[in-house]
Amino acid sequence: MRVGELARRTGTTVRALRYYESAGLVVPRRLSNGYREYDPIAERLVAQIRELMALGLTVEETRPFVESIAGGSDDTDVCAAAVATYRSTITNLQERIGKLTAQREALDARLDAAATQVVPGSPAEGADPAALAGVRLPSLSFYGTDGRPVDLGALGAGRSVIFVYPLTGRPGVDLPNGLLEIHGARGSTEQAAWFRDHHAELRAAGAARVYGLSAQSTGYQRELVHRLRLPYPLIPDPRLTLADALRLPTRAAGDMTLYERLTLIIANGAVEHVFHPIPDPASHPLHVMRWLTKRRQAPGSVAA
Repeated sequence: MRVGELARRTGTTVRALRYYESAGLVVPRRLSNGYREYDPIAERLVAQIRELMALGLTVEETRPFVESIAGGSDDTDVCAAAVATYRSTITNLQERIGKLTAQREALDARLDAAATQVVPGSPAEGADPAALAGVRLPSLSFYGTDGRPVDLGALGAGRSVIFVYPLTGRPGVDLPNGLLEIHGARGSTEQAAWFRDHHAELRAAGAARVYGLSAQSTGYQRELVHRLRLPYPLIPDPRLTLADALRLPTRAAGDMTLYERLTLIIANGAVEHVFHPIPDPASHPLHVMRWLTKRRQAPGSVAA
């Protein structure tokens, strides 16, 4: 077969076949017209080279395997040189793993050292959250993690619960220790999970809709929704648009600015109630549900 056909059959390139030829591994016959002609066995030889290279062997290290096949042995008949190549490759791989492990440990140590240098700043200037009751929300447009637009100034009929939290982490991706030491930073995942587990009860208590909001990116928010299977959307607000509009309290940490934890109850386009501070995020949704239940039972309550 010609070089183009061999390249097509083996999923390789003509350039690679030329290299195998120059290395003396897959050598074609030369026809009288100068064209290269490969024997049918060349397809097996090239497949063997590509398979072994995918395991980390160099082209030269595939030689004993290729020569064994070219000599008439089947794929299971491995010569001593091939066994030695396997062992050498495994040894080299173990050495690389050891070096990479040491490199990772050194980077982990530097990360820990850097994290301890993150100094939590003082809360940024903001309004007293308790003074927000009665304040109307301006038109603030976002996209939730479900891809739908959300206008906080036009949420619709009934009460809306917006729990604002500092940040969450991802499994296997540690947050710098300094960030976790910020007052109120811990507990966001547990809080989101509680709102998930009691979402139906919150709706029954009078919440027409539930949102979570933080300054983290859409990627972080979507990962949390997927991982926790949240039945409600999260709202990414990396520009702190809501904080600017309502002068919500924030807290600086290094080069990051995070929301302080609080929960807003919105009704008829205005802030009806603010939960702040929130000392125990995990149990906080229970207080929200109790408040909603009492308000729903009160005369003249907002319809859900």
